[in-house]
Amino acid sequence: MTTRDWVVTPDRPDVRGMLEDAGYTPLLARVLAARGVQTPAQAQDFLSPEEKGLSEPALLLDMDQAVTRIRQALLHKERMAVFGDYDVDGITSACLFTDFLTQAGGNVTPYIPDRMEEGYGLNADAVRELAAAGVTLIITVDCGITAVEETALAISLGVDVVITDHHTCKETLPRTFAVVDPHRPDCPTPFKDLAGVGVALKVAMAVAGPEWAGAVFQRYCDLAAIGTVADVMPIQGENRTIVRCGLQAIRQSPRLGLSLLLQEAGLGGKPLTSVSIGYTLAPRINAAGRMGRASLAVELLLAQDEAKGRELAKTLCELNHHRQTIEGDIFQTCVDRLAHKPQPDLIFLSDENWHQGVVGIVASRLAQRYAASAFMVCLNAGVGKGSCRSWGGINLFALLERCSDLLEGFGGHALAAGFTVREENLPALQRRLHQELPQVMDQTQFTPHLTLDGTVRPDELSVENIVSLDALEPCGNGNPRPTLLLSGATVQNTVPVGRGRHLKLRLEVCGTVLDAIWFSVGDEAGEIARGSRVDVAFCPQINEFRGIPSVQLQIIALRPALTRAQSEQAIFDKFRQGMSLTADEALALLPKREDFVRVWHYLKGRSVISPVIEDTPVHIARGAARINGQREALSNTMVCLAVLQERGLISLRDRPDRLSITLNQVEGKVDLESSLILRRLRSFAG
Repeated sequence: MTTRDWVVTPDRPDVRGMLEDAGYTPLLARVLAARGVQTPAQAQDFLSPEEKGLSEPALLLDMDQAVTRIRQALLHKERMAVFGDYDVDGITSACLFTDFLTQAGGNVTPYIPDRMEEGYGLNADAVRELAAAGVTLIITVDCGITAVEETALAISLGVDVVITDHHTCKETLPRTFAVVDPHRPDCPTPFKDLAGVGVALKVAMAVAGPEWAGAVFQRYCDLAAIGTVADVMPIQGENRTIVRCGLQAIRQSPRLGLSLLLQEAGLGGKPLTSVSIGYTLAPRINAAGRMGRASLAVELLLAQDEAKGRELAKTLCELNHHRQTIEGDIFQTCVDRLAHKPQPDLIFLSDENWHQGVVGIVASRLAQRYAASAFMVCLNAGVGKGSCRSWGGINLFALLERCSDLLEGFGGHALAAGFTVREENLPALQRRLHQELPQVMDQTQFTPHLTLDGTVRPDELSVENIVSLDALEPCGNGNPRPTLLLSGATVQNTVPVGRGRHLKLRLEVCGTVLDAIWFSVGDEAGEIARGSRVDVAFCPQINEFRGIPSVQLQIIALRPALTRAQSEQAIFDKFRQGMSLTADEALALLPKREDFVRVWHYLKGRSVISPVIEDTPVHIARGAARINGQREALSNTMVCLAVLQERGLISLRDRPDRLSITLNQVEGKVDLESSLILRRLRSFAG
């Protein structure tokens, strides 16, 4: 079972009711309220980001210089090269800008470095090769911000460089015509979290000019959406606009290469979401770069010939399957190495036999599994090429910067980075990383908990309610898929699927049977026994079989369910500590008049035997329930006792293992309805 702490966002019944009155379904209203939406107007702004558009491209520093130099190259028919990166962001950026310049009549060639031979970013050999081929302008996309020496070399060879990037800047920037990067400290653009392809899109819009900027956005927002999702950029602000519009463009009229890849990947004709991009489309594009054949992905996305495009799409899917096999083997090797060792605060592993193209994905999986930042180093001829992924708010770029004297080079951003290190420096680097770790933790990004949007009942999980959550798309980093809690489910059946990697479950809650799927469940599958009661953290989804939609829970995590008494005690403790309650929790605690009567009669009967009643809450609840043959309600009983104490009818001492209660002599009638405890509970209950 998953042991990570779960945090359920408190229900906002007032906001939820307002949103429901405005026409939103109960489930969508609950999630919107949990995510800070307070009014129908805010909900409209969040759910329709395309109405806001993007901020002016000119607000990116150096944009004017970049536009002037690119327009000059177009005017004079200069030979240009668009230099990208081999990941999805870099590939889509290169395709976007290459196609844009070609449509504008430019003489342009895309250049994606070979991951195995050249490594990341602008490199000296490539600069010399492009200069020898007659290139007079290099435009970098999704790279270049750290290429100080390479840019100087290009200029010395008579080649101008315009840099467009989105990675974190070092103290010294390349000296060239233009450096367009929203992360420049002096850049005034209001939105800093663009992907590399988002920056490339804005540069293209600026080059086209105000009259044609909208058309450029519409033509390339599909590529920008894919790169933004694949690079795990926050799906907020302008990125939300880009991805929302890009998904619509792909659904309505996908470019030829994308259409063929969607068909080959089994997504043809199916609803396309950010999840489809992140888990199906992007990995196939990424596989080309990871396996050292990024040019194939560029060819496919720029393809004009259907037969050639179909062949390329098939090749990308085959490369992705090969990548998955290699990745799985490396991941299992790492898990075996880490077995029987204490929980790491940082994972640092190296090997001579690892494939450099897939260790970044393995690092990401290790970070998720062990809740620790992961560093993977591929060794070759005394030099290590490393990839790292963050966990727990660790700023990887800042961490590597503190270790720069031990590195040959590094680049990236807070969540993902790459570096080069000599083999003899590996032990010193590992020690330094551990030492500097506490200095680079961003507590605002530290999320050790599983955050849930709310608790739901089975009757709320209707097809209509779940379909309404599609309005939250696009989902991703910063706007995750809705994750909900279903408490006290009984496991009726489990069936391994996908060669044992996944698990299908049938759950029963309050007489309602629900189907569930748990992907990549791993060793935890063996801990789930038929008949066990569990709490389920899940993303709701619709599964279609033979055209008939049904509700399915995509499980994120499971934990043993509390007993009823434990659950009631937990709610009461939460209330007693001054925390907010959901409406359902408050109603569960709120006693009726007859509950007070039963508890009082029980205590009166016990006081005849002894003036000081020594008893436990559970025993009092059972005794009170027996008076009229009612079901025991521990939570109601504890509230009754608290109210009786508040109104002076009893004196109560809470000992570790029992309660000590004395009935007080009170003159006149006591109004229980005036209790502050009851008033507070009623306010939560709405």
